Amino acid sequence: MHLWDKGSKTHESIISFTCDRDRYYDERLAPYDIVACMAHALMLEKCGIISPDEKAQLISGLSALFAETTNGKLNIGREYEDIHSYVEFRLRDFAGEAAGKINTGRSRNDQVITDINLWLRHQSFLLAAELYKLSRLFLELSMKHEAVLMPGFTHMQTAMVTSFGLWYAAYAESLCDDLQLLADASSFANTSPLGTAAGYGTTLAVDRKLTASLLQFDRLTITSPYAQMSRGRTERIITGAIASIANTLGRFASDVVLFMSPGYGFVTLPDDLTTGSSIMPQKKNPDLFELIRARCNKLQSVPYGIVLMTTGLPPGYNRDYQELKSVLFDTFDEIMELVAAVQGAAGGLIASHDTMKDGRYNDIYSVEEANRMARRGVPFRDAYREVAKMAGSGRFEPTRLSDYTHIGSIGNTGSRLIRKRIERIMAKFRRAYSPQELFDSLKSNL
Repeated sequence: MHLWDKGSKTHESIISFTCDRDRYYDERLAPYDIVACMAHALMLEKCGIISPDEKAQLISGLSALFAETTNGKLNIGREYEDIHSYVEFRLRDFAGEAAGKINTGRSRNDQVITDINLWLRHQSFLLAAELYKLSRLFLELSMKHEAVLMPGFTHMQTAMVTSFGLWYAAYAESLCDDLQLLADASSFANTSPLGTAAGYGTTLAVDRKLTASLLQFDRLTITSPYAQMSRGRTERIITGAIASIANTLGRFASDVVLFMSPGYGFVTLPDDLTTGSSIMPQKKNPDLFELIRARCNKLQSVPYGIVLMTTGLPPGYNRDYQELKSVLFDTFDEIMELVAAVQGAAGGLIASHDTMKDGRYNDIYSVEEANRMARRGVPFRDAYREVAKMAGSGRFEPTRLSDYTHIGSIGNTGSRLIRKRIERIMAKFRRAYSPQELFDSLKSNL
């Protein structure tokens, strides 16, 4: 069943190549497609393009299809090309001849962008909610480990004293920036292309502002051609935000692997977070964090893959865009799994409380000795040269948390400021905009 069927026969292998994988991915778009159809039907009746009876039949049929979808009864069989043909043909079982009018004034081109934008807006909210939990966990761990000191490094050489509290707080702040990027990126999906049809509008007097309002989009995609031009662009921007999240998680995982290695020993992992060796009985391997690191690094390449897929395409719709669905869905699946993995494992890290008792880290306090001399009036550069002569002597006096007062230091990590910023950013994700929420809202407009 093909919406473009004109009576001729397309070779089965062509149908299989162009549709089989797409049907699988389209099952995830089904509830979004149905609520978009409902909004479109309400608009068509409001504009006098279909009758009130036809609208009622369409809404009733679409409601039945929505119930099937949310009850797990959806099955886009090989007899259907995609979710759009599935909805139109299945709608005939519930709405009769009126089903043939559901696509009046629109194309599958603006339909699929609408569906993807609805999906992206919802999934961005769900991802933000999980990032929020993880950032709060990092802040809790920061407060718990506020007084647990550790060496800080530059150029892979011991540099200055730091703390696990500051380390965890730094990753919470990094997630703040990631949340901000995600909020900004998801705004590109919070726009309605519905009614732009195949990319050149329609002679029917549709009300695009009405459908945008019914679907609770922030704004319209104004020009019809740009609706098609936005394909690939929106996906690249949002996966760019996800790549930033992956960078944060991957760096955290890499730190853990380094910090638990011989020569460091800053953290240990409980047995339930490690694996072993098939030949070496003593091994406790951080496989979880190594795989998190690898998968995060892989995700950072996704935006560039989208650029390669979409650069240089001619104006208007191109079937190449269909391949973006799998990239989007797989990317969101991957990052959600990675966030959950880090969230489940971070609390199990066991920080060493004795690291700074190791005499080899005594030189870390040399800069604080120079600072003490500077406070007595010695020019810092003179103090620097004087203290440099003492390097390796093991005679530097350790500092205390109370010696650090400025925001962002081991004595004042700024966790409360980070927490406030997280709350401000999360306020940008006002609602989930789930298909069920949109369905209930649309029903209230009848």
